[in-house]
Amino acid sequence: MTNTTTSEIVERCQALYDDMHFNAAREWKKAVPGRKVVGFMPIYIPRELIHAAGMLPLGIMGGGDNLEVIHGDAYYQSYICRIPRSTIELGVSGRLDFVDAMLFPSICDVIRNLSGMWKMLFPNVYSKYFDVPQTYEDSVGGEFYIGEMREFLHDLEELGGRKITDDDIRNSIAVYNENRKLIAELYDLRAAKPWLAPASEAYLVIRAGLVLPVEEHSKLLRQYIDATSSEDRPIKDNSKVIVTGMFCEQPPLNLLKSLELSGCYVVDDDFMLVSRWLVDDVPTEGDPVYNLSQAFLHHSRSTAAKYEPNQQEKGQFLVRSVKRTGAEGVIFASPSFCDPALLDRPMLQHVLADAGIPYIAFKYAENSGQMQPIREQAGTFVDSIKLWSAA
Repeated sequence: MTNTTTSEIVERCQALYDDMHFNAAREWKKAVPGRKVVGFMPIYIPRELIHAAGMLPLGIMGGGDNLEVIHGDAYYQSYICRIPRSTIELGVSGRLDFVDAMLFPSICDVIRNLSGMWKMLFPNVYSKYFDVPQTYEDSVGGEFYIGEMREFLHDLEELGGRKITDDDIRNSIAVYNENRKLIAELYDLRAAKPWLAPASEAYLVIRAGLVLPVEEHSKLLRQYIDATSSEDRPIKDNSKVIVTGMFCEQPPLNLLKSLELSGCYVVDDDFMLVSRWLVDDVPTEGDPVYNLSQAFLHHSRSTAAKYEPNQQEKGQFLVRSVKRTGAEGVIFASPSFCDPALLDRPMLQHVLADAGIPYIAFKYAENSGQMQPIREQAGTFVDSIKLWSAA
C-alpha cells in the first residue's frame, strides 16, 4: 500500500483485534496445503523456531472483552484470573479448531495447569508446557534452555514432516530482528512524540503481529511509522506515564483509551512482551539455538514472571524507562488475581519511592466494562503530577 493513512492502518488492525475466529490465520493456512499454525500464550516463546519450520506462530491473548465466557467458567475457580477461562472458551467453542499445536510458556501455575487442561480437552492437538531457565548461568540454565529448544525443534519437524536446518533458523532470526527493530522504533516515536502515535493505536498495530506473518507485520509497522510523520495531530497537555503489570492478561482497549482521555500519554508499557522480549539483535552467525539461548539469558526484558538473578537490579528497569522516556510517573495496572504482578508490585513500588518517582495502582480484568473509576483515578494522578511538579 502507498500513501496509506494512519486511520486506514488502525482500522485494519482493529478488525484483526476484534476477530475472535482468527480468520487472517485461517486464510494463511488455507492458502497453501500442508501449512501449520502453532498457537502460543503470553509471555514469551522463541517464535523464530516456529517460523523456521514454515509455520505461523499465533498469539492467543485470551478472549478480550467481546467474548462471553460460558463453558470456560466450569473449568477454573472464580478467584483465578480470566485469561485461562476465556482461552478455554475459545477452544471449546471451536474458534481454535484450525490450530495444530498450542504452547503454554512458563508464566505461573495457572498457565501450567492450562497446558494440562488443553491436553485432556484436545488430545489430538500437540500441546507443550514450554519451560524456560530459572538459573542464568550458561552452564546450567543455558544448557537447559538449549535442550528445551532442541526438543521443541524435533517436535516441529515431526509435526511439519521436514528437517529444520540451522540456516532456516538463522534466516528466521534475521526476520524477527528486523521486526523487533521496527517495534523499538515505534516505541521511540511514542516516547518522543506520543501525540503522533497514541498508545491505543500503537497497541493495535503491534498486536496485529500476533496473527499475521512476521514479514507482513514488519511492512505494516513501517507503513504506520511513516504515515505518522506525514500527519499533523494536536499536542495535548497530557502527562507522560509508564504502564506496567499487563504482561500476560491484556487490558481492554477501552482501558487504554480511558487512560488517554484522563490526560495520560502512555510512553512505555509491558504489553505483548513476546514482540520485544529480546532487547538486542540475535546474532545470525554460529549456532542459532545457542544464540537464542544467550539472548534469553543475557539480553531479555525484566518482568514479574521472570526470575531476577541480581536482586540489586529488581525494579531498576522501571527507573531506567522513566529516564529514557521522560515519563513523569508510573501506573501499576495488574489483572485481578495475577500472583506474579501483585506479588512483585510492592517491591517495585519501593524502588520507585526511593527514586522519587510518583506511582499509583489499580486492578482490571480483560473484560472490564466500567472504566469511569479508572479514568477518575488516572486523571487525579495526572493532576497531582502537574501540581507537585509546578510547586
